[in-house]
Amino acid sequence: MAGFQIDGEELHIHSLRGKIFTQLENDILRGKYKTGDVLNETKLSNELGVSRTPIREVLRQLELEGLVISIPNKGTIVRGLTKEDIEDIYEIRVLIEGVAARRATEKITTEQLAELEEIIHFEEFYTTKNDVAHLIKLDNRFHELIYRASNSRLLLRTLSSFHHYVEMVRNESFKVGVFAHAVLDEHRAIYSAISEKNCELAEVLMVSHIKNAFTRIEGSLQ
Repeated sequence: MAGFQIDGEELHIHSLRGKIFTQLENDILRGKYKTGDVLNETKLSNELGVSRTPIREVLRQLELEGLVISIPNKGTIVRGLTKEDIEDIYEIRVLIEGVAARRATEKITTEQLAELEEIIHFEEFYTTKNDVAHLIKLDNRFHELIYRASNSRLLLRTLSSFHHYVEMVRNESFKVGVFAHAVLDEHRAIYSAISEKNCELAEVLMVSHIKNAFTRIEGSLQ
């Protein structure tokens, strides 16, 4: 029986749409396009050097994702993340990342534990410098390493499915540098629990860390 085939041109179109979608999704989630901004097909077509057809299809996909909304006579408007979206993200993080921390404590390799310790050392250095840009990257690395160390394909898939949303929201907690010291202390405690193979404590500390992160940004939510 003949298999399902995609010719070279169709494969290129799918690849192009995927690249455009990823770029526009990242641009929205990382703040290049703000809530209320109009995404103009012609302008995006010129900026990205592609025809309007894939742009139009990607905008429809972004609407299905809830990141934009199409309004007659106005165009495609950036919706961004609502307060309710962010609350949902943190509720999901509390449930999933606590489990990930417990599983990581059970399964983390010597190399991964050394990498986690290295991240803590770098965080200590950049916290003294109040270097928010580096601290954001290190915070992302810290959490991503714990996801990987959990060695759970399903956990990784679940976390990866909304990774960009998590990253964008997590970055909000570093906009005020005073929080960096609190985050560092919490990361140190989680690392210690993992290195001591204390699964229950690692889970409790991670849950507390996620809840604290939400508290830090809660006042800025509209």
